[in-house]
Amino acid sequence: MVQKLSVLVIEDEKSICYFIAKTLNASDYKAVTAGSGKEGLAILTSALPDLVLLDLGLPDMDGIDIIKQTREWSSLPIIVISARVQEREKVAALDAGADDYITKPFGTDELLARIRTAIRHSNKIVDDKVNSTRPYSARGLVVDFGKRLVTVERKEIHLTRVEYKIVSMLAQNSGKVITYSSLIEQVWGPYADDNNRILRVNMANIRRKIEKNPGEPEYIFTELGIGYRMIEDENLE
Repeated sequence: MVQKLSVLVIEDEKSICYFIAKTLNASDYKAVTAGSGKEGLAILTSALPDLVLLDLGLPDMDGIDIIKQTREWSSLPIIVISARVQEREKVAALDAGADDYITKPFGTDELLARIRTAIRHSNKIVDDKVNSTRPYSARGLVVDFGKRLVTVERKEIHLTRVEYKIVSMLAQNSGKVITYSSLIEQVWGPYADDNNRILRVNMANIRRKIEKNPGEPEYIFTELGIGYRMIEDENLE
């Protein structure tokens, strides 16, 4: 089963937010909504959506600031949806790091076409980065970065988006200890709470999925008080 791409809609006008979410859900996307900038940033760092639709005129902060903060840690596609029609507003949003700009009012066909284009461009950038990265392999565990696929003894392991990011980061740095704070920042962003609880919960789920005995792991080891270390890639030995 193919996982639906998630789109975060940060929009304070409830009628517009409802219209966009309904359009996305009907078009095989998973819509997540936020009515303020603060709520949007919180969802961004916790849910890690595939794309953001962002209104600039939010009640608690300017959308430009959200773009800037997001670009400090993520390259996920951001499409601005705004009633601001002045050219300087569009230039400011694009210079801050937005991928596209749609002026309200807009039609559903245009919105969906812009989303498809932004995701295509994003996937190409990711593909270009990982094409030269060969899969990680150790004791029957394989992490194929190009296909975003994890298998154990050739059996596919279904990980959530967050779980895959954790496994991928550890695999790309196999044999090295990655600190809790480094993992949290890379996965949830620099504005995430540095409490290790959410990381521990995700790690417990990962171990249940990939380890034969989660209590005695053979792939991912805990360095108490420091972080995690994945068994070294056999291709490096």
